[in-house]
Amino acid sequence: MTVQVRPLLAQGVFATYGYFVVDEETGHAFLIDPGAQANLFLSAVRGHGWTVEAILLTHGHFDHIGAVNELRDALGVPVLAHADSDRYLSDPYLNLSARHGAPLRVRGVGKFQQDDRLTLDANPEVALQILHVPGHTDDSCAFYYEQAGFVLVGDTVYEGGPGLTIFPTGDADKLHESLQTRLLTLPGETLLFSGHSRPITVARLGRACEPR
Repeated sequence: MTVQVRPLLAQGVFATYGYFVVDEETGHAFLIDPGAQANLFLSAVRGHGWTVEAILLTHGHFDHIGAVNELRDALGVPVLAHADSDRYLSDPYLNLSARHGAPLRVRGVGKFQQDDRLTLDANPEVALQILHVPGHTDDSCAFYYEQAGFVLVGDTVYEGGPGLTIFPTGDADKLHESLQTRLLTLPGETLLFSGHSRPITVARLGRACEPR
């Protein structure tokens, strides 16, 4: 079984990575955090002949959800986010879109929570484990695929270390606890795919989190 992470850098107000997690055997995939440029993601789907089964959200900030409504309509697939996501997805202040003059709402989203496993219908062996990692936002989650040694972490981690906690509901103490209990317990070689930077390993994140 070969599962690949395929990043796409979408340019909205910010440049944000969206990701396809693709089962190369079946061509079925999850799409994570399409933040802008819906046509960019649709072109990738059509060009590769992929079948997207669901859109997954690491958290509800506008730069990670900006293309969701258009892609959900075009692909006819469900959108899933953490159980605490509704207040971000429905509130342009909390999802930060109001700051940039284009209030955004995403409704009708299915829910997951800590330790749920999201599987591809075409190949149930492809299963992403939900890690709830509040701190950047209360609804922040990461998607862990143990067999291939990677996690999609949204804005919980950047290349240089922990994510930001300066936005509404951000909490540095919660983020520290999330990193210590959810991510830094994973094998050191595990790759963390971020929303705004190149990947970082768990081992490197651990060094970045050490007291200076």
